Amino acid sequence: MSAQPDLFDRTLFQQRRLKALSAAKPGADFLLKAVADDLEERLLLVNRSFPTAVDLGGHTGLISDAISRSGKAESLLRADLFSADPSLPAPDLVCDDALIPLRDQCADLIVSALNLQFVNDLPGCLIQIRRALAPDGLFLATLPGAGTLTELRDSLTRAELEISGGAAARVLPFADTRDLGSLLQRAGFALPVTDQDIVTVRYDSMFGLIADLRAMGATSVLKERSRVPLSQGVLLRAAELYAENHADPDGRIRATFALVTLSGWAPHESQQKPLRPGSAKTRLADALGVPERKIRD
Repeated sequence: MSAQPDLFDRTLFQQRRLKALSAAKPGADFLLKAVADDLEERLLLVNRSFPTAVDLGGHTGLISDAISRSGKAESLLRADLFSADPSLPAPDLVCDDALIPLRDQCADLIVSALNLQFVNDLPGCLIQIRRALAPDGLFLATLPGAGTLTELRDSLTRAELEISGGAAARVLPFADTRDLGSLLQRAGFALPVTDQDIVTVRYDSMFGLIADLRAMGATSVLKERSRVPLSQGVLLRAAELYAENHADPDGRIRATFALVTLSGWAPHESQQKPLRPGSAKTRLADALGVPERKIRD
């Protein structure tokens, strides 16, 4: 059986990530800030503390700060992705989140934000994370899901088809919420949960959105991407189509980010388990207060 071909160019992703860190455009981390605040709130709802926590991705330190503010971690390690963030103190380690350098059962909490959508082997990555968690350890992650940047994809595709007669993939594919939940189960997580929040960001034009994506290091890194840059004519037409089809009455355009949050626990004997089939002691009819009726063969 042949191996699944890589979807993303990880070398290009590393280059763009480093460029974004070096430029450090003020305000470009607005999406990460929103995710950090949400993850902090989720941690506050967990009725326990974690001896060792890992911020897997580390960029800008926002996730580490959120974990610290939650008061849930006794010890916190920051793992910067590919290179140390020049604006922060030295991280505890620099790594590639596709090849996690953590020994089995060494962490009690692992948190990742807006990184895993660029991993080629996401099922394998989730298995690595689950193995790195101690029994009853928690994994929390947020990544863009299906529905993210649909307006940009639609506008670029239509403009390129109209002017060039063909269209290349210009926006990353994003996983469906249910599929991500299934991947958690396949990786061996207990009590897996996925949920989605829709964040809508408004811009004066499509070019403002593209500038923010570049500042985040989040532009397309598809391995099979077209090497021919979009012409000015295609970009201008895409901006027109974006404004015509995805603008509010005040003329500002919308950009959708469908943020999917994953949570799962490393299995432990103390966790709740489903009851055995047929072990119920109360009839459903009694619980509903209705007469029981037998179904004929």
